[in-house]
Amino acid sequence: MTVAPPAVDEGLWREIVPQALARLLRTYGRDQIDLCEDAVQEALLAAHQQWAGQAPADPLAWLVTAARRRYIDLVRSDHRRRDREAREALLTLPLNGGSSAVDDSLLLLQLCCHPALPRSAQVALTLRAVAGLSTAQIANVYQLPEATVARRITRAKRRIAELGGVLPRPRDDRERLSSVLDVLYVMFTEAHHTTTGEPAQDADLAAEAIRLARQLHAALPQDTEVGGLLALMLLTEARRPARVGADNRLIPLDEQDRRRWDATLIAEGRALVERAVVGATPGPYLVQACIAALHAEAPDAASTDWTEILALYRLLEIVTDHRNPTIALNRIVAEAMVYGEEYALARIDELADHHPHLPRLAAVRAHLLERLGRSDEAAAAYRQATKQTRNIAEWRHLHIRLRRLLNTT
Repeated sequence: MTVAPPAVDEGLWREIVPQALARLLRTYGRDQIDLCEDAVQEALLAAHQQWAGQAPADPLAWLVTAARRRYIDLVRSDHRRRDREAREALLTLPLNGGSSAVDDSLLLLQLCCHPALPRSAQVALTLRAVAGLSTAQIANVYQLPEATVARRITRAKRRIAELGGVLPRPRDDRERLSSVLDVLYVMFTEAHHTTTGEPAQDADLAAEAIRLARQLHAALPQDTEVGGLLALMLLTEARRPARVGADNRLIPLDEQDRRRWDATLIAEGRALVERAVVGATPGPYLVQACIAALHAEAPDAASTDWTEILALYRLLEIVTDHRNPTIALNRIVAEAMVYGEEYALARIDELADHHPHLPRLAAVRAHLLERLGRSDEAAAAYRQATKQTRNIAEWRHLHIRLRRLLNTT
């Protein structure tokens, strides 16, 4: 009788797999990233088969040991490698204590964010190796073709292999910080707005992004962007219990039951913001955290300080050099709350002239038209929005809004 492998504890895998990969890379060299990845994946399959529903006392040590054995097998089977004998001698060395509890996830983040790689390749490779995101997920976040992302990752791996040598430890915790922050932000964004929408949010991925952000903040407690990113994650995560209904339906911010928000996370996030803003130079993550804090402070949607939120979105556009049209779209939403829907619709038209395929643009237009009572135009905009989205949960939300609109006209 065949016994089915145990159910995967996604939270455990997300925590230990990057650490195992980092251990192998540090020992065998960054030029071995492909072989190390293959070894960890084979060890992961073995864990599914051998753990029999219960993890060992030290899951990371087990996975590292299994991956090391598979790496040895992979190297021994590679007859084209000219220095095979020398490398096999290296394999007899112990793996840094084996069962050490040191978390290498941040080290792996910094490895993949190697300065010899273009910024886009740094982030794409790290999202693949550390976060375990698929090329489809990475492409969705950046609104790029999957083939483009796949080429970036392949070129990044090839470039790392060309660099040769052993995996260097960063000179300090600030090295490559900007790219590391970008990676954590994209991880968390994908967690709260999954590519397919099935499920609508990935709690395990969000927890891993927060865990890594906490580690980074512990290493750099005075960095306002690190504190801002962690605060943004906590304040956003606090709303998760109210964001999806019992039928897996997305619930917009203005319709959420704020009593379900996590007060502990909100308090922690607001405290981080208050500490970071004192004398700080505004950065994109700190500004977004300030916006999230204003939403968290409001007892209901009507009490939200939209004037201050609008000012912060305008500041966010400045600190990001007006490069992100999604920020402009969010600013227009705030303008609708301050100046009215007609004013905001004019700004939507201006944005559409430059970014006609911007995600959520048609959905925002539909919502503004609906609030103005222009039902036929709103219905057409909702239909356009449902055609443009690839996210199933968002598609369902838009379809429900369209159906409700048609039933009331």
